[in-house]
Amino acid sequence: MLVPEHAPSTSLSDQAYYLLRDRIVTLRLPPGALVNERDLMEEFGLGRTPIREALRRLADEDLVEVYPRRGIQVGPIDVGDLGAISEVRVELEGFAARLAARRANADDRDDLRALLDEIETIAAGDDEPDELQLIHLDQRIHRLIYRAVHNPFLEAALDRYYVLALRLWFLALDRVPRLEDAVGEHGELLRTILDGDEATAEAIARDHVIGFEQQIRQLL
Repeated sequence: MLVPEHAPSTSLSDQAYYLLRDRIVTLRLPPGALVNERDLMEEFGLGRTPIREALRRLADEDLVEVYPRRGIQVGPIDVGDLGAISEVRVELEGFAARLAARRANADDRDDLRALLDEIETIAAGDDEPDELQLIHLDQRIHRLIYRAVHNPFLEAALDRYYVLALRLWFLALDRVPRLEDAVGEHGELLRTILDGDEATAEAIARDHVIGFEQQIRQLL
């Protein structure tokens, strides 16, 4: 599930938000799908209030659209937004990598090393890794870097635009060649953050976002 590993709250509305966002981003709820509050209450085992609060948050993030007297639909995916999303992400991700290289504390560094070991194990393995496993690893890498920035406002902005980009990634997932290579690119980024090399970390992060945009454009 697409939940930050160090989510600041475990409220019922947060649970509903992350559960529903996960379904939207992974396209299990495709663009245009109707969202029924009662069905969600039964599926998630939650009350009406947390479901409605989650839907309001998702509407603010353009992931669902609310039509009075017509209901709620999953928002469309506009491939034309890719450039605008990437334009924001290239600045935010680069800045975050620079700050993470500067600010990562002992706990962050332990977690960064553990993820780097995981990447290297996958790269050295003979078996082709599962796509969802790799995407989950990608999420953990990004969100650990976001956490290492130690700025909750920047972290929230990074997470929002990462989710929008991830939804586009799922749209093209069946055509992405060697997904493990895309995730493995993060190994170099994690090493530069651990080395405290701010300028190189920023450059790698920016290049990664630019490369992501170029690949998605080719596939879509």
